[in-house]
Amino acid sequence: MLMLFLVALASATLLPGGSEVWLARLWCQGEPGWWLWGVASVGNTLGSLVNVGLGRYARHFQDRRWFPVSRGGLERAERWYLRFGEWSLLAAWAPLIGDPLTVLAGILRLPWWRAILLIAVAKGARYALVLWLAEAWLAPLCA
Repeated sequence: MLMLFLVALASATLLPGGSEVWLARLWCQGEPGWWLWGVASVGNTLGSLVNVGLGRYARHFQDRRWFPVSRGGLERAERWYLRFGEWSLLAAWAPLIGDPLTVLAGILRLPWWRAILLIAVAKGARYALVLWLAEAWLAPLCA
């Protein structure tokens, strides 16, 4: 379980990870689905909150030459985020766009309680879907 938590946490940061595979593997080994869902959801939500914190802190360095995003790129991202609003964090579960969304939420100083709520809903829904798919497709293979 600890490994699932750590993989889920790391997967939500800018680091690569495969928490869904760990979740499905443990489910196949007979671990309780509700427990797996909770551990993975909490770990992945905390990992995304690390991104939010990094975004809040990164804003201080936006004028440095080494900053990874140009001023124009940051302005485009801010316009996009402001257009779709904080509700875009419900896509925080999605590959490729989820991590940048959480960093952007930090840069734009979304209140912590809203970030936690929206990210937790998104991550919890993703792991519920993974468990549902495991039940539907993996159950015959787990024996």
